[in-house]
Amino acid sequence: MNYLYLLATLLFVFGIKRLTNVKSCASGNRLSELGMLVAIATTMLIHHESINWPTIAAGVIVGGSIGLFLAKRTPTTEMPELVAALNGFGGISSALVAAAAVMKTVVDRPIAADGPLSSVATVAAILIGMVTLTGSFVAYGKLSGKSLNHPLAGAVRHVLHLVLGLGAAGLGVWMATATGESTPLLALLLLALVAAALGVFLVMPIGGADMPVVVSLLNSYSGIAAAFAGLVIDNPLLIVVGSMVGASGLILTQIMCKAMNRSLGNVLLGGMGGEDEVAEDARDYNNIKQSGPEEIAMLLDGASSVIVVPGYGLAVAQAQHVVRELGDLLIDRGVEVRYAIHPVAGRMPGHMNVLLAESDVPYDQLWEMERINGDFKNTDVVIIVGANDVVNPAAREPSGPISGMPILDVDHARTVVVIKRSLSPGYAGIKNPLFELDNTLMVFADAKEALEGMVREVKDL
Repeated sequence: MNYLYLLATLLFVFGIKRLTNVKSCASGNRLSELGMLVAIATTMLIHHESINWPTIAAGVIVGGSIGLFLAKRTPTTEMPELVAALNGFGGISSALVAAAAVMKTVVDRPIAADGPLSSVATVAAILIGMVTLTGSFVAYGKLSGKSLNHPLAGAVRHVLHLVLGLGAAGLGVWMATATGESTPLLALLLLALVAAALGVFLVMPIGGADMPVVVSLLNSYSGIAAAFAGLVIDNPLLIVVGSMVGASGLILTQIMCKAMNRSLGNVLLGGMGGEDEVAEDARDYNNIKQSGPEEIAMLLDGASSVIVVPGYGLAVAQAQHVVRELGDLLIDRGVEVRYAIHPVAGRMPGHMNVLLAESDVPYDQLWEMERINGDFKNTDVVIIVGANDVVNPAAREPSGPISGMPILDVDHARTVVVIKRSLSPGYAGIKNPLFELDNTLMVFADAKEALEGMVREVKDL
């Protein structure tokens, strides 16, 4: 049976590998799904004598139906929220597995009797799993635009987090060493509640600008919790797959932090982009040049190179198909069209890639920030669709909320077109000097409506 677990692991590895390319990502998903099927079937074969088959069937039917419903009904704009929720579900699953192991402990036989590794794994699975559950749903709320503010501020906030963390550790030791029929279960319940509270308070102060990092980190937490759950029930596949998710999530988190020129500690403690952090001059502009689809179409008619910079506004307006249509029109006219992807654009890692892949934008037209930044100075027109902080020249200033953050150098282009509903600030809550530059034209409209207007005007030229 271990050979089947090895097969499932290989399917997961090759499935993830194929997710790195838009052309092969669909088959990568299929491989990973097959790996999960093999893993579930193998586990049921190993434990077939002790399995309650009606319960398993009910779980598969109910869980599969919910998953199918969510996958079919969730629009692309809410994909970050769905990813956050799935992280939370992964966390609670691991916590429940470890809790079930505690409940099966023989009376008068502490968990510690199974050895230190099992004890640590059981406590860690419950602690990390519950932190992931509640932290993920706080992130879900923030991504949905809910105002979820931490009740405390400054050093008092960090003291609360420290107290909760130490309290959870103490309860974990108590649970592992307690004996009797009810004491370990009481310790388990208290540990779960304290860990849940810790997850809520840890994510509450983190601002919207840091949500992509938080989602990535919580994904890593869910993998780590799964690996510990695998140790608890002695399941090698769960250990391997959980470790893969945990490691890949940490790597992605580091990539996201690098893209923002911030340390993970700064993200977790700094809370950039909180609801109360809008600068006083964030809407104070004096040199705004407003334009419309007709004028932009004339600019595009004389352009030889165009770069599109997508942001969350593209997702909100569901404008990915229209931007692809505009790009195709320009390509048919001999214009070089590319899409500049900033690592933290949108509200989750890879958000813009997912959107553009949905509208079948060719993969070779998607250029990462490091690859395309040097080409803006040779570009005729840059069209920014709903992006803000990732194109803000204030990042080049020596101080400020986004100081030092790598940005797309759009202001070096001949003409910059910014499609935005208003002059409201981005998640960082600061003014964007790009909007006042002499080579910038502002189009104040819903992204989809503005792009549809440009498509009509380009067709009429």
